[in-house]
Amino acid sequence: MSFSQLGLSDPLLQAISELGYKTPTDIQKQAIPIILSGKDLVAAAQTGTGKTASFVLPLLEKLNTNEELRSKSIRALILVPTRELAVQVEANVKQYAKNLNLCSLAVYGGVASQPQKQQLEKGVDILVATPGRLLDLAYQRDLYFDDLEFLVLDEADRMLDMGFIDDLNKIIDRLPGDRQSLLFSATLTDDVRYLADTVYDDAAEISVSPKKKAAPKINQWLITVDKDKKSALLSHLIKEQQWNQALIFVEKKHSAAKLVEQLAKRGIKAEAIHSGRSQGSREKVLADFKSGKLAFLIATGIAARGIDIEDLSRVINYDLPYPAEDYIHRIGRTGRAGNSGEAISFVSKDDFKNLCAIESLLGHIIQRKEIEGFPVKKVVPISILNYRGSK
Repeated sequence: MSFSQLGLSDPLLQAISELGYKTPTDIQKQAIPIILSGKDLVAAAQTGTGKTASFVLPLLEKLNTNEELRSKSIRALILVPTRELAVQVEANVKQYAKNLNLCSLAVYGGVASQPQKQQLEKGVDILVATPGRLLDLAYQRDLYFDDLEFLVLDEADRMLDMGFIDDLNKIIDRLPGDRQSLLFSATLTDDVRYLADTVYDDAAEISVSPKKKAAPKINQWLITVDKDKKSALLSHLIKEQQWNQALIFVEKKHSAAKLVEQLAKRGIKAEAIHSGRSQGSREKVLADFKSGKLAFLIATGIAARGIDIEDLSRVINYDLPYPAEDYIHRIGRTGRAGNSGEAISFVSKDDFKNLCAIESLLGHIIQRKEIEGFPVKKVVPISILNYRGSK
């Protein structure tokens, strides 16, 4: 199937062709016709499946009507959990809409609101926003929802995990009832389904996030290690294996800052992004990492949303993620666009149940490797693929 068979017009087909898009992904094949038909949609789709294009392309198609914008009005609202993802999604919107007379804007906290207010003054076709900043602007009457035609909740599970449910309810209560609503989530948990039931009317449901799926060109392996030896092990691997770049995941922001200091003591320069840093510093660090100026980036799972680097060679799970589905999201940062990649996890004895859950999701045992000079005092048991315990 080609993109032209999905009902997209020539300006959009030309834009995505120039971006190198040849054939639609599974989520795009299923979602685009449903959205173009006007139905509400609930979709389970992991990052890396072509999810963003699956809702942005049909939105652009439906918005391309030469309608005049009123001051402070928006026609489509895309809600996302993090600043980085807001920037990433809006950048995609601009790329796809390059041949259309439509405007877009990303609004998020951590930066001055005045420039955002000035752009909203003229009206915006597509607004990509984090919930907190959107409510601030609404309370200050810097934008109005009267002309809203489309609502997209992107990464709904992550927004709920981050405690945005009250903000989401406040936003949804302000929106016109006569709108088309779309929800995308990596997992359709009970909480996500409850949210969907309160927002959507007779929505279609699709899922293109089958279990046991990870990019086939990602070489996955793990090292069992005592917790107090993790930073030494990481430094050893960086030096001995001469890594040129790595995205390193930790669970807590204080752990990110601590690891930067530990690596620096061993002569390795790294930077961290997490919710405690200003938006300006996060953007600079991320830009340096994408350009190759910075070799090692340490990120919390939430802060890493929106990191999209086509040729990233490896990711490191310094801390094993929970829930298990986050493992797929993390390792999907490498091995993109058909490239090969490497995903390495540090696993201590306390991680055993979590490791079993991840391997059950994958459908296979992750290869274990031993590193000379790093004997383990607290041995991690042999994996149980069908383990059904809780963390």
